[in-house]
Amino acid sequence: MTVWLVGRTLVAVNTVVYGQMTQDAMTDQLSAKDWLDLGLKVLAESGFTALKADPLAKAMGVSRGSFYWHFADIGTFHAAILKHWREVAAEQIIANVEAAAGNDNPLQLLLRQAFGGRLSLENAVRSWATHDSLARRAVQAIDRRRLSYLERLLRASGLAPRVARARAQILYWAFLGFALSDKPLPRARLQAVLDELLQIASR
Repeated sequence: MTVWLVGRTLVAVNTVVYGQMTQDAMTDQLSAKDWLDLGLKVLAESGFTALKADPLAKAMGVSRGSFYWHFADIGTFHAAILKHWREVAAEQIIANVEAAAGNDNPLQLLLRQAFGGRLSLENAVRSWATHDSLARRAVQAIDRRRLSYLERLLRASGLAPRVARARAQILYWAFLGFALSDKPLPRARLQAVLDELLQIASR
């Protein structure tokens, strides 16, 4: 509470409550996830150098105060972006495959989702990783997670551990090459490639 002198009268103004109401209204409008979703979109379209508070706030139509209400600094935001990317680009895909695996071939589902995802985002994060140690560790972690899951699916299909490990690596290299290519394939041709990859993995 702050006391102001107005004329000859002391007037109490509850500035703490007023400030809290302002912050609450701000956070009611935008959540941390809103910022992270925008961050992934900007990262995919413009690269990691565009992940700054001012341009993001302008894109949201708010002040920087809303950004800093959720993130202590830009480094904290970058760490949260990389965590959110892993959730979108690995954990959600794996969860979708697991949920639908009873009705379809899980490896086929995984290939379809992986090769049909937002590959510009994959490319942008890997470019970021060549300049930043935090991004590099995030990429290494997601590579391990994806390879481990691929190997698990192949072993579940009946392949020996050594064979499953080798084929998981081949499939993952194929995905990385596709993700880093600047020439997307027509739908029919992409499906033919996925069919061949599935046959290679299942032999």
